[in-house]
Amino acid sequence: MVAALRNVFNVSRSPLLARTSIRFSSTASRQLTLKERLAELIPTEIEKVKAIRAEHGKKAFGPVTVDQLYGGMRGLPALIWDGSVLDPEDGIRFRGKSIDECKSLLPAAPGGSEPLPEGLFWLLLTGEIPSKEQVAELSRDWAARAEIPDFVKEIIDRCPPTLHPMSQFSMAVTALNHDSAFAKAYQDGVSKKEYWGYTFEDSMDLIAKLPNIAGRIYRNVFSDGKLPAIDNSKDYSANLATLLGFGDNQAFVELLRLYITIHTDHEGGNVSAHTGKLVGSALSDPFLAFGASLNGLAGPLHGLANQEVLLWLRKMQSQIGENATDDAVKSYVWSTLKSGQVVPGYGHAVLRKTDPRYTAQREFALKNLPNDPLFKLVGQIYDIVPGILLEAGKAKNPWPNVDAHSGVLLTHYGLDQMQFYTVLFGVSRAFGVAAQLIWDRALGAPLERPKSYSSEAIQKMFKGRP
Repeated sequence: MVAALRNVFNVSRSPLLARTSIRFSSTASRQLTLKERLAELIPTEIEKVKAIRAEHGKKAFGPVTVDQLYGGMRGLPALIWDGSVLDPEDGIRFRGKSIDECKSLLPAAPGGSEPLPEGLFWLLLTGEIPSKEQVAELSRDWAARAEIPDFVKEIIDRCPPTLHPMSQFSMAVTALNHDSAFAKAYQDGVSKKEYWGYTFEDSMDLIAKLPNIAGRIYRNVFSDGKLPAIDNSKDYSANLATLLGFGDNQAFVELLRLYITIHTDHEGGNVSAHTGKLVGSALSDPFLAFGASLNGLAGPLHGLANQEVLLWLRKMQSQIGENATDDAVKSYVWSTLKSGQVVPGYGHAVLRKTDPRYTAQREFALKNLPNDPLFKLVGQIYDIVPGILLEAGKAKNPWPNVDAHSGVLLTHYGLDQMQFYTVLFGVSRAFGVAAQLIWDRALGAPLERPKSYSSEAIQKMFKGRP
């Protein structure tokens, strides 16, 4: 066994790469851990990238327009992101698999039906569906890594409750850099070929510690500040639910499993994902890179969208009442548009059909809370708003996105503190950002350095040209 592990990780050269999750393995017939499987996949992936660049490296996607530069680079192909691809018609695919396929193929908890986020992380990293045993081992590994340093606890505890939970979250994650394995290894002059192993360890620690950080913030701001211990026998979502005070509600635990899974990744061009990749390209460790991601996610045009939806729904209910007629809903929607506002939760920069993440949450609601008044209103709006948006010419995609539903589900189970919703989004988004950071270091991704132009330079460049 020891000899086999030495062959996989070249232990004589890098002790850290040998420090895989063998604490849970005791027989020669055991299945590979996630880190061991990655070590097997990396050489093949490196050769695949070399072949792609050799065959296609000089080929162009097409012209870049001035409008794209001024328009926030929307739609401009400029990144490699392996974990997921967003198709305008099919929606998000994680390593080629749709949300429906993930729900069907990824292991669920005993007695549960929703996919475990541990399995989705395995899929993001390897492109493979893990076994139940591999997912259970990953749950135990994260639980074992979950404790946060005392000084990070103190940072959180000293924050005034008036400081936004996302600001607290970002500070705590950034502070974890204190114990970064990658930062220390880089300072010690580790070989570039070994970057991925240290990034993997940091990423595993990052994901593992997020429930304790999020739970501590939630309890400090919205409760009594007392936090239960992580249960090493429970999965990631069950522990997070317990830390938030909802662990006894199995339906809420199932909701968290679904919520984290479908929010993990959404291509590399969104603000939080791209920020993590960009900062990571400077060889900042995963804690610094993901801390930057969180600051982007905190923006109202990104992670606050589900909060905006819930506010709009509640305002509508207060004005037209529960169980309102379709005509009343239509009138309210039109009044929103005529006042110069958008209908929150509808439309998407890429999607041209109903967001599959919305559909997954709707299916959960139909199964678990079909008579909830807010859910019934969401369904009513789903039948009404697309037609109005098309008639008004307000959206290329008049269909709902993920944010149109998530806040309603959380509210139903009592987690109605909207300021905290982006923190849950952040916990989820760590999976996709971390997976890409690991592969970027494994493949030797360079420092990102796109070219920029001034408005004056653009004018000179095209002066006298048609």
